[in-house]
Parts: sequence; C-alpha cells; structure tokens
Amino acid sequence: MTTSLLLEIGTEELPAIPLLRELPNIKNKFANILKNHRLDCEFDFFYTPRRLVILSYSFPLMQKPEILEFFGPPLEIAYKDNQPTQAALSFFKKCAITQEESSTIIKGDKEILYCKKESLAKSSKELLQTITQEFLHSLNFGKTMRWGMLKEAFIRPISWILALIDETPIPLNLYGIESKNQTFIHRNLSYQPQEVRNIQEYLAILQRGKILLDPNKRRAKILEEIKKIEQSHQIRVEIDKELLEEVISITEYPTALLGEFHKHFLELPEPCIITSMKVHQRYFATYQQNKLYNGFVMVSNSLSEDSTMIIQGNLKVLSARLEDALFFYHNDLKNGLKSEKLQNITFVEGLGSMWDKAQRERAIAKILITLLPKNLFNDNHSQALEIIDTALSLSKADLMSEMVYEFTELQGIMGYYYARSLGYEENIALAIKEQYLPNTEESELPSNLYSAIVALAYKLDNLLALFSVHKIPSGSKDPFALRRAANGVIKILLHFNLSLSIKEALKHCSKLYQPFDDSLLEAFLCERLESLLSFNPSLLRATLATGERDIVEIKKKLEALDLTLKHQDKALLTQTFKRLANITKEVALNSQLEIQEEYLMASEEITLYKTFCQIEARGHQGDYTYYLQELLSLAPLLNRFFDKVLVNAPDENFKNNRKHLIARIYKAFLNIADIKEISL
Repeated sequence: MTTSLLLEIGTEELPAIPLLRELPNIKNKFANILKNHRLDCEFDFFYTPRRLVILSYSFPLMQKPEILEFFGPPLEIAYKDNQPTQAALSFFKKCAITQEESSTIIKGDKEILYCKKESLAKSSKELLQTITQEFLHSLNFGKTMRWGMLKEAFIRPISWILALIDETPIPLNLYGIESKNQTFIHRNLSYQPQEVRNIQEYLAILQRGKILLDPNKRRAKILEEIKKIEQSHQIRVEIDKELLEEVISITEYPTALLGEFHKHFLELPEPCIITSMKVHQRYFATYQQNKLYNGFVMVSNSLSEDSTMIIQGNLKVLSARLEDALFFYHNDLKNGLKSEKLQNITFVEGLGSMWDKAQRERAIAKILITLLPKNLFNDNHSQALEIIDTALSLSKADLMSEMVYEFTELQGIMGYYYARSLGYEENIALAIKEQYLPNTEESELPSNLYSAIVALAYKLDNLLALFSVHKIPSGSKDPFALRRAANGVIKILLHFNLSLSIKEALKHCSKLYQPFDDSLLEAFLCERLESLLSFNPSLLRATLATGERDIVEIKKKLEALDLTLKHQDKALLTQTFKRLANITKEVALNSQLEIQEEYLMASEEITLYKTFCQIEARGHQGDYTYYLQELLSLAPLLNRFFDKVLVNAPDENFKNNRKHLIARIYKAFLNIADIKEISL
C-alpha cells in the first residue's frame, strides 16, 4: 500500500551557486536512498532559497519484502560426531535461527548448510528519520558550516523540519531541530509558523503565502514579466541563462523590475557595464536598436506594490559601482598598456613572472609560424609575425589595470579596448581579446589566424611550462586546467586546418624550458583526441601507431578509416590484412624492401605485385579514402597469394622477395594506420 509523503527541510538562505551545482544530483541521491531502503517510489523535488522539499503521492507504507539466502560450511565441517561445530553455531547465529530451522543444499559437489528467509519489513514511518539523515548527509555543496553546539555541518543552518506521511506528523530530530507539522510563508507577509495537516493544505498555504515552490513557475513568471517590460519600453533584455537560474534560486516570489542608470556611464565599454550588473548585482542587461541601453532588469523578492524604493535602492548601488568603473577606465587609459610591470606578478612558482610567460609565448609563436605552411598568411609572412608578436607583447598588460584588478573576468577583454583606444590595429586588439579562447567546452574559437596563433602560444606555454615543473594532471585533479588547454590546442588546429606536427612543435618549443620528457606531453595531447573525436578508439590507436602527430592529418585519416571500414567485412581485416602485419614482424620496414622481378615466379605473386605497384605509384595525394579503398581492393589477390604461394620458401631469394612484397603492402597501409591495431 502507498500513501503521500511531504518532507520539507527549512533553512536559512541557501547560496545560489553551490545549490545549482548540486541540483542535478539531488533527486537521484534521494531516489537511491529510497531504493537502498526498499521504498522505491515516484516523487518530486522542489526548492526555494529557504527550503528543500520532497513530495510523493505513492510513498510505500512498508518496505518491499526481501528474500535472504545464507550459505554455510560443508556438512563435514559443520558437524563432528553428529554435534554442531563452532562453524555451524556461527552460521546459526548469523542467520538468527536454531539448528532445527536450518536446512542444506547441494552447491558444487558438496552438501552445505543453507538458510532462506524473508527479511523483516519495517514501516516507512520508522525509517524516515534514517532516510532524511542519509539524504542531508549525501548532499555535497562544497563548503559547509556548523552552528550552536552541533558537530554536524550543513551548507546553512536548518531552521525547521516538516514531515508528514499521509496526515500523520512524523517525529524527526536532525541537526538539533525537532520536526513539527508547520511551515513558513514569505517573510513580507508573516514570520509566524503555519500549521500543515496534509499536502493539499501545504500547497494552498504556500500559494496564499506567496511562495512559488516550483522553480519552473518562478522561471515562467520572470520571463513573462521581462517580456512585458520589453514590449512596454521597446527594448530587448539579454537573458543570460546562468544568471536566470541564479535569480530563480534566490527568490521565492520573483518580480522583474526595470531601472535606468545615467547615460554618461555608456562611455564605458559594454563588458564593464554588463559585468558590473551581472556579477555584483545580478541584473540583466538591456539593448535598444542593437546598442546597450542605459537600463537594467532586476528580479526582486519583495512583495511591495510600490517598486520605486526598490529600484532606487538598487540604482544607487549600481551607480556607485559604475562610477568606480569609469574612474578605473580613465586611469587605465592614461597609464596605457605597460607590460614591464608584469615582472612583479608571479606566474607559477618555478616558472618566473607573467612577463617571462609573455616572452615565452612570443618565442613559441615564432616557432609555430616557421613550422606552419609558408602561404598561410598570403605571403604577408613578416607582417603577420609582427602583428602576432605585438599582440603577445601586450597580451597580459591589462592584468596591471585597475579595471581587471576589480573585475578579473575582464582580462583580455579590457586589453582589447585599451589597445583600440591607444591606436593599435584591429587584429592586434582582437588577438589580445581572444587569447584565452576557447576557455570552456562550449566556448567560441578565435575569429582569425592571428588570434588563433596567439591563443595557441598561450595554451602551449601553459602545457609546456607546467609539465616542465611536473605539475601534471592526475586522476580527476587538474588545478591548472591543462586538459582544457590541450583540448583548446586541438580544437584550434582542427578549426583553422593548421597542418602542424605536435611532436615537432613540442621538440622545438620544449627548449625554452628546463629539461623534461616532452613525450609525456605528446601522449597527454594524444589522449585528448579520444574524447574530442567521436571515432572507434581502435582507429585512433591505429592511426597514432604509425607515428602521425599532425592533428589535421589524423582527423582526415580517421574519417577515411571510419567511412571505408564500416562497409567492410570484419574478416577482411582480421584474416587477410592483419596477416600482412604478422608475416612482416621480422622484416625491417625502414629498409629498401627491394623486389627482384626475376624471383617472381607464381602468377598470383606477379599479379599482386603489378597491381600494387600501380597503387603505390599513384600514392594517396591527400585522398586517404580513395587510397584506402584501393589497398583494400587487393584482398582477393592477397587471398589467392596466401593460398597458392609459399612465403617461407626454402630458397632465401624467393622468401625475401615475397616478404618484401608483403612488407611493402603493409607499409603502404602505414601511410594511414597500423591495421593490426584495428578492432571493429
């Protein structure tokens, strides 16, 4: 039988970011706890800044029955002279049975003591204390706190607990709080507890008490009111999804309001205004005719019908912040971009200052340009090098600005605006702005080649520098975000089709650092390919086994392999072509592999040789798919060759000739992948 469950944990205001991080896990955690207690059921989870709520209309009254089986010692060990031994007595005790209640079963070739029983089922009322305690302990919000004399910790002090099964209040005692059949409504209406007898009454009390329990309803209310503001003021509100979720989590009855700041603040670069509003005040930016408007949308949790005072209070705080930002902006423009001051900022212990980092990045960029195709910049090689070098020499200078000191999120972005104001050309300013891209999984990539090489230099220095001082990611620990840096390098190379051997790049660039094994970094970058490229992992292993380290070429080869092999018979690889690899194990593939035609006697080997020579002469010309199809078309000829021709002929000349032919064909495959590594 089932009934209803209402469990409400009332707290002081929960911080938004930790709550939102744990939010995707909360319902699963409670479901797993119910499952462990054999009380599986459907339920809903809701939250506001002051409560975590579980609602179920199908909560079991009793645990599901569980059949328990116990296997004991063999009879020859369990009994001696027809008397139970200590082993048998221990088994009876474990099963909570007498000797007469035990039975036996054949297991393997022995008869052993056996007990089968149904476990005692407890009522859900008995278990709710344990379930709730386990649930609260399972929640991981990061930092926790203790209050009063409690040893237990939680994200915020717990203020009240409401637990009802059907209409019966369940006594719980957690974190020093005894449960009561009462809840609390919006503070603007009352601080007094509200008595609750069942779920229906609870929901009605919250509705009257201006508590929108369902976050989806809070979201809908906010978006509906923002739409009305847009229509009535002819503006567009930029809905930042992360910010929206944050304001949903900090309001119980949200109301969207429009405020306007003085137009003279629009002199500031847009990111300064938006960051000040979003990060410090949780306001949404507004636009009019595709330009930033001197308005902001705030979401209030107040029930006041007169919003004037609320808007004015928030405007006063925002104006003070924007006034500070304007002061910083003007000061920074006066001071200019001065990279020399970076010598006073440490990058990482053992790796010098941010100035040193910038100089390494400049050197890396020069190396990259020498390794990349010469026509990459349409014959403007020296001009491109100058743009990139200038951008990198200024790239970290904004770290010394007052604006970035106040708003660290704007590093690079403020460098862009300052560079433009100081008269640097657009490509230099843009490269400064985009040097950190991509900086998240969904992030945009640099917009042009200049920015791409600047971003590559930044990420490669992070990787090389930190690997050189043995700060290598291990397990889930990656404090310097080196996996993200490696992913960024790969994404940029692929997006801009930059043909670059990472092995060569690392070999030259690693000379800028104290000696370390750069093959570890090479392997690290190769590992990232598996997560970024959605191909059969064995295809990637097979491609890498050839020594190919040009990311662009690796992807082309993987695409050719994937397209061609998905339509091939698996036996073609496992039986025919992998046989090539096995036969050539003792052949030095880096030797000349000469074939003397006078030792080609059988028609099968002559046909195979001539056909292969035609394929070999044409080569792949960068078209790996066609080349692979041609090589695979040798399958019938190879099968006839293996059936009719003795490779290990008694005569050394014939044997070597035939092994060289097989090795040449295998070596041709190595232009794309090592076929012995492929498993389909």
